[in-house]
Amino acid sequence: MQLTGLKYGRRLLDLVEFPVSQVLTEDASHDEINELIASHGGKCIVKPVFLGGVGKKGKAGLVRIVSNVFDAMVAKRDLFFAVHHQGNREVQACGVTFEGYVASDIEIYVSISESSEYRMPVLLLTTKGGVDVEDVPPEDKRTIVFNPVTGVKSFHINDALRELKCPPQYISSLVQHLPKLWQVYDNYGLTTLELNPIRMGKVKGRYVPFACDIKASFDQDNPAWKRLGYPEEIFSTTITQFESEINVLRTHQGQSDVTEVNPKGTILPFIFGGGANSAATEILGDRAIISSDFGGNPPYEKIRAIADITFKHWLPQANVVLLIGGRANNTNIFTTFKAIFDSLREHIRLNPNVFVVAGRGGPMVVEGMVYGRDVLDGLRVPYRFFGHDSSMMSVLQHSMEIDTFFQPKPVAMAPKHFNVIAA
Repeated sequence: MQLTGLKYGRRLLDLVEFPVSQVLTEDASHDEINELIASHGGKCIVKPVFLGGVGKKGKAGLVRIVSNVFDAMVAKRDLFFAVHHQGNREVQACGVTFEGYVASDIEIYVSISESSEYRMPVLLLTTKGGVDVEDVPPEDKRTIVFNPVTGVKSFHINDALRELKCPPQYISSLVQHLPKLWQVYDNYGLTTLELNPIRMGKVKGRYVPFACDIKASFDQDNPAWKRLGYPEEIFSTTITQFESEINVLRTHQGQSDVTEVNPKGTILPFIFGGGANSAATEILGDRAIISSDFGGNPPYEKIRAIADITFKHWLPQANVVLLIGGRANNTNIFTTFKAIFDSLREHIRLNPNVFVVAGRGGPMVVEGMVYGRDVLDGLRVPYRFFGHDSSMMSVLQHSMEIDTFFQPKPVAMAPKHFNVIAA
């Protein structure tokens, strides 16, 4: 569950009185926009509003800086239903915001997120914000590791800013306000909180950090986010028909998390476990049709329903059906394999030329693979199974090699024939 932008994100920051650039919605009158422009040095910023976590709007040319109401209305017209391509997905805006322009000679990036390296939340800080933090050289950013029991303290921020050679006139205000972000993160079920950029504006002669954009991710299993009063629909991007059908199957037992990655992909993965999901999504890239996590010991009926929907949508275009996961602790492998192979038997007519690859370990894995072998032999479908002692990377690599083998080969051009004229 993610949100981006100040239309909804400013509510989070208002809870801890963190300064935010002034924001007007698409309903603002001409007089209100005029006043916004006049009070912010003759400029305002017009941005499209996307539901869910949608980034890189600036790089896509979807952020406009205007200096009068006429240009603001033109930007509103152009951006209100703007279409943005994020990876292989296309998302559409549903409104705009008019935001006060904060003149500043410095832009701050700050985020709090869960670190897999430290196994706890960490704060990332740089004075080279306004760009993707991955593009900032390591020497220009600091990762602050702190005790989550006591939270982010002023001295954490002060020490990091001095190491980054932040201009002294900005340090005091940043030290005062940045620790507030931990209160938001810790109290409302967040997994990521990112402000980029924070611009330094003057209020009554003192520099104040103004948040000019926000991205937040919430743990949907932590009910603390519900205290914010957000309607659930603001967290959703454009939901595909496939995703909506799978989402109906969400129950307390077993996971059914799925995202459509590339509707033109050729590997159809059934992924079990978060670790396997991360590895498979990264390695398979655009070849993967979906990204999924079907772990948590789901019952036969649930996996069968998921497989039926998945094969109905994607089996016709798949070169490889992939079953991949780590060594399970409590998931019954026989149950999940039986459900998937029973469904494949019913849908094989959609694509009898598919290849099946499975790599799994855990309870009843041998029984599950024997069952799969019998079904696939009966269907005359080629397959290869890997046990718990096989590297997950080698299974993924083998799937990609099979997919490459099945890719259409370029047709060689026939040689041109020339008329030969005798001398």
